[in-house]
Amino acid sequence: MSERAVQTIQPPQAEVTVPGSRSLTNRALICAALAEGTSRLRGWLDSDDTQAMLEGLGRLGVEVQVTPDELVVKGVGGRFAIPLHPLDCRASGTTMRFLTACAAAVPGRVVLDGTQRMRERPVQELADALNAMGARVSTVAGCPPVTVQGGDLAGGYVAVDATRSSQFLSALLMVAPLAKESVELSTGEITSKLHVEMTLDVMSAFGIVVQRHESKRFAIEKGQHYRARSYVVEPDATSASYFFGAAAITGGKIRVNGLTPASCQADARFVEVLERMGCSVERGSKWMAVRGPRYLHGIDVDMNSMPDAAMTLAVIACFAQGRTAIRNVPNLRFKETDRMKALQTELAKIGARVETTETDLLIDPPVEPCGARIATYDDHRMAMSFAIAGLKIPGIVIEDPECVAKTYPGFFTDLERL
Repeated sequence: MSERAVQTIQPPQAEVTVPGSRSLTNRALICAALAEGTSRLRGWLDSDDTQAMLEGLGRLGVEVQVTPDELVVKGVGGRFAIPLHPLDCRASGTTMRFLTACAAAVPGRVVLDGTQRMRERPVQELADALNAMGARVSTVAGCPPVTVQGGDLAGGYVAVDATRSSQFLSALLMVAPLAKESVELSTGEITSKLHVEMTLDVMSAFGIVVQRHESKRFAIEKGQHYRARSYVVEPDATSASYFFGAAAITGGKIRVNGLTPASCQADARFVEVLERMGCSVERGSKWMAVRGPRYLHGIDVDMNSMPDAAMTLAVIACFAQGRTAIRNVPNLRFKETDRMKALQTELAKIGARVETTETDLLIDPPVEPCGARIATYDDHRMAMSFAIAGLKIPGIVIEDPECVAKTYPGFFTDLERL
C-alpha cells in the first residue's frame, strides 16, 4: 500500500483555489441531461465521482463533450436510452441515487452497481418512493445492485424517508418534472437539509420551480421542462474546509478564492464554526479567508447540515482547548466507510480521547499530539482531514493517499504549496 508523509509548516500566509464542487457538478449534469438542447458547464470538477456520473449518463444516451474549460451536455429531455450493460456507479453515492431516479424514466431495464462499499450503502428509501410513483425498483437487502424497470412516472403524492440521506429527496426532486401529473413530495426529518437547498438552487437555474409548503413538503407542477443553459460550478466548499482548517491549527491565514459567503453550499458556513472556536474570518465578494488564533477552544455544535465538514472539525478539535462535541451526524455511519468508527480509531492514534453515540462525536484533545500512520479506509475525506494534522504534528503518514482522487485529485499538491 502506498503512503505519504505530511511535512509540518510554519504559519502560512497563502491563497488557494480549490476545484469545483462535486455536488454541484453532478446535480448540474443531471439537470442538463434532463433539459432539451445544449448546456455548458464551466468550472466543473474532474474526479472519480464525476467521471462515474459522466459514464452513467453516456450509457443512458446523453452525449457529453469534455473540453479543457467546460462540459458541453446535449440534453435528451428525459428520453433516455436503454443501456446494454449495468451502470457502474463506482463509489459515488450521488451517481447511484441520482441515476436510479433517472432510470425510472427509461423504457426498459436498468441495473446499477458499484464498489463493495457501495453495495453496503442504503438506497431502499429511494426505491420505495419511486415504486410509489409507478416504477418497479428492486434492491438487494436495501442496497445496490439496484434493478429498475421504468417507463412513465405517474406523479401524485409521494412520501420519502430522508433521515439517512438527503440524496433520496434530491433525486426525486430532480426527476419529478418528468412525471405525467404534478408531484408532491412529503418527508419527515431531513439529514443534510442544506444539500436539498443546493438541489433546488440548481433546478431553479435550469428553469424548474419547486413550491415549498412549510419545510418538509415540496410541490412540482406538471408541464414544467428543464431549459438548457450555461452554468458555472462554484469551487467546492468542503475542499475549502481543509485549508480553512489548516489556517486554524497553524495560526496562519489562508484565503480561498472563488468561494463566496452567498454560496448555496452548506459547507461554506463552516467558517462560522471556526469563528466560534476563535478564528478570524474575512469575507469578500468572491473569496473568504480564515486566520487561526493563538488558542483554539472546543465547542458544542450541531453539524447535521455539514456532515462532510464534521470530519475536518473532528481533526481540528485535537488542537483546541477543552472538549468538542459534534452533534447530530448519524449519517456519518453510511458514507464511504463508517466514518464515526473510523474517526474514533484514527483520532485515538494521535492521542485524542473519543466517545461516540448513535448521533454524536465527543472529542477530548490530546495532552501532546503524536505522529501516527493514518488508515484511510478508501475514504477520501479521511485522507484529507487527517493530512492537515500533519501540518502541525511531526510524523503523520497518510496511507493510500490516492483515494483523494474521488473528489480532489490534486489535493496533496495544493497542500504542499502551503
